[in-house]
Amino acid sequence: MEVDNQIVGKTESFLFLAGDEGLSVRQLMALTEQSEEQMLAIIGQLKNSYEQRQDSGLTLKLFGGSYRLVTKAEYADDIKKLLENSSPKSITQASLEVLAIIAYQQPVTRVEIDDLRGVKSEGPIHTLISNGLIMEKGRLEGSGRAILYGTTDLFLDRFGLASLSDLPPLMHNDEEDVGDTDLFMTQFQEAFEVDNNGGGNHS
Repeated sequence: MEVDNQIVGKTESFLFLAGDEGLSVRQLMALTEQSEEQMLAIIGQLKNSYEQRQDSGLTLKLFGGSYRLVTKAEYADDIKKLLENSSPKSITQASLEVLAIIAYQQPVTRVEIDDLRGVKSEGPIHTLISNGLIMEKGRLEGSGRAILYGTTDLFLDRFGLASLSDLPPLMHNDEEDVGDTDLFMTQFQEAFEVDNNGGGNHS
């Protein structure tokens, strides 16, 4: 089946913007106004193009019913080396809030993080993933199969922890809710002396 290259490019841009959430065939059909047959042909062309190109480090994979743009497996060691050896990047207050919530509540979904913060968390989540501090830890069962996030070994290293059991306990009384972002932030920052330069006590 002949496909419209402009629609292929549009599909690629939607997949890029969706990030690690990915998009299902039906979502892509709605966004591009294509039939299922046309959409599958477009996805197939994109996937083949990525796999055949030696000058691209990306490919298209299906995870739990959603298509995602991911890095090719042959570059895994190089990417790991970059994440481990790169200097710490600036961590904004928003990213720090999300990191604190994930550290104590993991595995946790983006929706749960959003509920705790009261605002959307896509940006901070992408920042933390790019810094190698959090990663996908699986998916919820049932419809939607939301991504579960957790911290990485690099997170432990950055904050001088041997394991997650070394996280300081969150103390709260009858007037404080463990789900309160201010409580997370205050104790998380005090425990690790984190500042907005991105360093913990181990940087």
